[in-house]
Amino acid sequence: MADGREQLQAMIGEKRGPSEWLLVDQARVNAFAEATEDRQWIHIDPEAAKNGPFGQTIAHGYLTLSLLPHLAGGLLPIVDGVAGGINYGSNKVRFPTALPVGTRVRAHSTLVDVADHPMGVMLTQKVEIEAEGVDKPVCVAEALSLLFF
Repeated sequence: MADGREQLQAMIGEKRGPSEWLLVDQARVNAFAEATEDRQWIHIDPEAAKNGPFGQTIAHGYLTLSLLPHLAGGLLPIVDGVAGGINYGSNKVRFPTALPVGTRVRAHSTLVDVADHPMGVMLTQKVEIEAEGVDKPVCVAEALSLLFF
């Protein structure tokens, strides 16, 4: 039987998902605005946002990115011998289009790389977060996860 590292190597290029849908409502956006001190009107003032470029409030890009561990965490490959893992960071983060408040999102991922790390194995996944009814992804990022064996 192959060990966990070999199993992961065999999964490179494998597409996973979608995750479950998650609603990004105004209450979530307002809570994020308070937590981050980013109270820009385009995120928290529905009346003012009606006259803005999107016709309504939109989620913060970093709120969308902060949902990545929840949405894509369940898409990580499961292999033998893994004792745990941590979020190690992200590469190449982009927000191709705005996320309208009141929209559901979900994630798809592709395992891009598996590399040895002194503490275990570093996984690189390309993650796309899509919004229901929106043509382009609302976030595209390479997510790094460190797995311990």
